[in-house]
Amino acid sequence: MVMALVVGLATAACGGGGDDGAKSTSQGGADGTPKLTITPAHGSGNARPDAGVSITAAGGTLSQVAVKLKGVDVPGTLSPDKTSWRSTWTLVPGGRYQVSATAASPKGKSTTATAAFRTVKNTAATRINNVVPSANETVGTGMPIFIQFTKPVPEKARAAVERAVEIRSTIPTEGAWRWLAPGESFNGLPSLVFRPRQPWKPRQKVSVTVHYAGLKIGDNVFGDKDITRKFRIGDSHTVTINSKTHRLVAKKNGRVVRSWGVSLGKGGEVVNGVDRLLTTSGVHLTMDRSRMERMISPGKKKGDPGYYDEQIPWATRISNSGEYIHQGMSEHYCLGRNNCSHGCVRSPADDAKWFYHWSYRGDLVTITGTARSLEWWNGWGYWQMPFSKWMQGGVLKQPVTTAPLT
Repeated sequence: MVMALVVGLATAACGGGGDDGAKSTSQGGADGTPKLTITPAHGSGNARPDAGVSITAAGGTLSQVAVKLKGVDVPGTLSPDKTSWRSTWTLVPGGRYQVSATAASPKGKSTTATAAFRTVKNTAATRINNVVPSANETVGTGMPIFIQFTKPVPEKARAAVERAVEIRSTIPTEGAWRWLAPGESFNGLPSLVFRPRQPWKPRQKVSVTVHYAGLKIGDNVFGDKDITRKFRIGDSHTVTINSKTHRLVAKKNGRVVRSWGVSLGKGGEVVNGVDRLLTTSGVHLTMDRSRMERMISPGKKKGDPGYYDEQIPWATRISNSGEYIHQGMSEHYCLGRNNCSHGCVRSPADDAKWFYHWSYRGDLVTITGTARSLEWWNGWGYWQMPFSKWMQGGVLKQPVTTAPLT
């Protein structure tokens, strides 16, 4: 017997029906034939996407199941005793589904049932705005995964959203989800963020699918569509920067590939208890980069002491508080000797350019020796938070291990 774990095209239905998506279509059950029941019922025009599709067999076992949407198989799970089948994920709002199933009794009698139905069209205003990393991007071993929304996801829907995200990777990786409010997000978008317990193993592929279509997001409104994002983890790039020795060391897969003298923040400008001219110590991640970045002194106007407005080459961001690894444009005598910057990591021109081209987004940059700590919500400072505490920011509050990606 060959069992198809997909949903196939159906052209007719027998028994049952109505517009209520909770009703069922049944066939068979007489003269020793198995009874097949399909939910939602044939002809339903308002089936709930979050209820999925279920098929049961009484007096026999399922030998064939097929469910399709626009000719594409819908994945599902057959019970160990082969008496029931259920779709794995929620359904697409406004989707027209076709179902076909066959069951056989121990004496060889069989029943086939078919149904066609449509789900309700109501979609939520809360949509997925973006998934980070970008499609086919190569990223560093510290890279988080961001699912960003147009509006905050209601509390009641968050557990379902967490369960609906499917992460696969070449090497199984344990991590956890955390919800970020707009004020905690690096770009102001409410986000669900996955962070590994330990850095990703290098040189592997990752696939993320958010099965958002059909999730109940609010009162009778549902997620609009699924999103899949594929990317790669590149070589292991780790960077250490010591404020006391004024030295940056870059390693690739554990081996030093380059080192140079740097100049970090000089300090001396305290605002609301924070010296904003000090470089932050802690585990940073490389973020975006700019061939030429305009940098303006925060909270100052032209003519104020300490005001600057400069175009800075080869700038790689490492936080949201204005910290970059970039080419030093002045006070070159400080490089490798003194901390003279406004908080950035000033570097020689050739080294800043090399780093700009060499680094991925998500590379680990560890800075030590300053009197200011990186806050976990500053940029992508998530490695500053212990994993056990990070995990408490999810609704399910439990680790997730990625599924194999072949």
